[in-house]
Amino acid sequence: MDVIQISKLTKYYGKARGIIDLDLSVTEGEFFGFIGPNGAGKSTTIRTLLGLIQPTSGQASIFGLDICRDKTKILSDVGYLPSESVFYPGMKVKEILKLSADLRKKDCSAEIEELCERLQLDENRKADELSFGNRKKVAIVSALLHNPRLLILDEPTSGLDPLMQREFFRIIRERNARGTTVFLSSHVLSEIQRNCTRAAIIREGRLIACDRVEALSKTSAKRITLHGQAPLNQLNGVRDLKEADGAFSFLYHGEILQLLQVLSSGTITDLSISEPDLEEIFLHYYESGKEQL
Repeated sequence: MDVIQISKLTKYYGKARGIIDLDLSVTEGEFFGFIGPNGAGKSTTIRTLLGLIQPTSGQASIFGLDICRDKTKILSDVGYLPSESVFYPGMKVKEILKLSADLRKKDCSAEIEELCERLQLDENRKADELSFGNRKKVAIVSALLHNPRLLILDEPTSGLDPLMQREFFRIIRERNARGTTVFLSSHVLSEIQRNCTRAAIIREGRLIACDRVEALSKTSAKRITLHGQAPLNQLNGVRDLKEADGAFSFLYHGEILQLLQVLSSGTITDLSISEPDLEEIFLHYYESGKEQL
């Protein structure tokens, strides 16, 4: 079953581009990544799906329900974590979380207690006094406390320190293992590579790739790093050549035999050949659209 189904979804802000002709599906139980830098259209897609803004054209459904006609029914079983959260002034954390639970019409006290303990969140603090990272923790607990079928996370780790980021993803993976569908929007490529099974790349409001993370990362290019000297200008297929601290590093998608011949004619003291990481693949997609490395 497709939990999220999007067809030709388009949103313009007047004449300004939001998203254009998005086609996308997310199946039940997936941990799905949505990749793009700020301004690519990630948040616009999410806000349109949640009914916070109206689409210009196209269709989308969540749980098989239309995002415009059935918004209230959809939101009862969705946990949404926005990139930035604002709370009512003067309220304590425990009051905010109780309000969130009351809006869901559920007793979420056990979940709230566990999540606050794991995220080291003091329920007696006032929201006005919290740092950005602690406000993010309040938003995380609010999104998770009712055990939703679908989690939509928009840049969820901004403001969290590395230890809290690790605990956050441990919690999300546990929920996913129990069957929760996760839609993770991020510009942090390592988060996508470590956690997601499939991902889509959005560029200037359009999807330019959607596949398994392993497939998106698969390429014929190799990352070459060497110490020493060699006539690299004789090589065909060199990209992204960099020099730092006496080492040369570049992406190579030419013939291996030619690479070995050129390197053997120089004076190489150390050499490593590895697969490029997802960040390099992502940057390539942004530079050249759908062409392969």
